[in-house]
Amino acid sequence: MGTDNDTMTNGGTGAPDVETTTDVARDAEPHVKAGEQQPLEQEATGREQLLAAVEALLFVSKQPLTTASVRRALSDDVKLSDVDVATIVEELRISYLRDGRGFRLVELAGGYQLRTASEFAPYILKLFKEPREERLSQPALETLAIIAYRQPIVKAEIEAIRGVDVSGVLQTLVDRGLVRIAGRKEVPGRPFLYETARLFLEHFGLKDTEELPHISELRAADPKQGTLDLK
Repeated sequence: MGTDNDTMTNGGTGAPDVETTTDVARDAEPHVKAGEQQPLEQEATGREQLLAAVEALLFVSKQPLTTASVRRALSDDVKLSDVDVATIVEELRISYLRDGRGFRLVELAGGYQLRTASEFAPYILKLFKEPREERLSQPALETLAIIAYRQPIVKAEIEAIRGVDVSGVLQTLVDRGLVRIAGRKEVPGRPFLYETARLFLEHFGLKDTEELPHISELRAADPKQGTLDLK
């Protein structure tokens, strides 16, 4: 699990980190012994067991769970469409909110994931006291913001905006899995094009890049953003 309502200012990919991705679910594995699996025929088991099966898949998944993954996992016993899965997920999401559970079911990075509710962050921070990984530096965050808003973009264009060499920072973002190479630009020299990776969406709690805040909102929150041309 991670934490609901992540923001782009959080920085690093520390684990566990309540402000980014807290895996309260633990390194869980399904405890199913040979011969114990029961068929999931909807007529025989009912809606409740189908909901419980999807909930179990969400519980053990460390990455956002896609509708295709749910369908494949249950395909031997029940045939579901993407709409069926989305309906089940929405039913679970509403039930967690209604029951006041300590976690939320959110849609992000092309899938669904259980994330701890942000109001319980203080308690989780007390539980997990292990050292966190180093956070992203300000130059790294600025470079990541430029890529997020201008992608796909080449290194020279990033450097033109920031006014400094970004070789080291760019490599750090690639190594951490937040940025990936998207191909080459069809210009002399054919430089690499960079774009945000799926981990970027997971890390900042975004369903897709359309959920990025408008640049005017960023500038209102932090006037220093005005020094970067993210349009």
